[in-house]
Amino acid sequence: MSSVSLYAGAERRANVGLVPHGKERRAAGRAVERERELVFQATKHNHAAFGQLYDRYIDKIYRYIYYKVGNQTEAEDLSGQVFLKAWEAIGHYQCTGRPFAAWLYRIAHNLVVDYFRTKRDAASLEEITTLIEPNSDLDDIVEQHLTSETLRHALRRLTRDQQQVIVLRFLEGYNTTEVAQIMGKQPGAIRTLQHRALAGLNGVFRRGVERL
Repeated sequence: MSSVSLYAGAERRANVGLVPHGKERRAAGRAVERERELVFQATKHNHAAFGQLYDRYIDKIYRYIYYKVGNQTEAEDLSGQVFLKAWEAIGHYQCTGRPFAAWLYRIAHNLVVDYFRTKRDAASLEEITTLIEPNSDLDDIVEQHLTSETLRHALRRLTRDQQQVIVLRFLEGYNTTEVAQIMGKQPGAIRTLQHRALAGLNGVFRRGVERL
């Protein structure tokens, strides 16, 4: 498979299902309402409600952090800290229209920033991009005999926003609207970031990242 078709395939897959059917919309609506109720109960320090939110997001938060720090033990520790801080602050949480996940990702982001600040010999966050095993959408890239080190170098060519879009869209499986809410941007801006990120990766692969 050529890098051009790889890029086109990723673009097609990324945009599949952007307009959900009626049943899917209703199911999604019920899920949103259910989460709002859980969050409301959690703000009252309801342990059971917060536990359900923990179960919903612990894996996603762990993957997000592991993607950044590249160390299982550190990622597990930081993930635990995310939910500890969330529990401590949940009583002051206010719904602003953005998903609850956005709040958790913001806590995770801040902890990762602090983590790298404490590592005197660590590179800056802009230079650290460690890839975990992708779910499906980036499988084609890995199948082109590219190593994790190669892909890490390729992703370093992207901006931080572009990297985050790739993580949330392809590793976490969020749709464009959800990514926009998490990142506090318009869906059109997310599509532009995604397009440019994929184009950037495609360009690197076409030049042959094994020479980086």
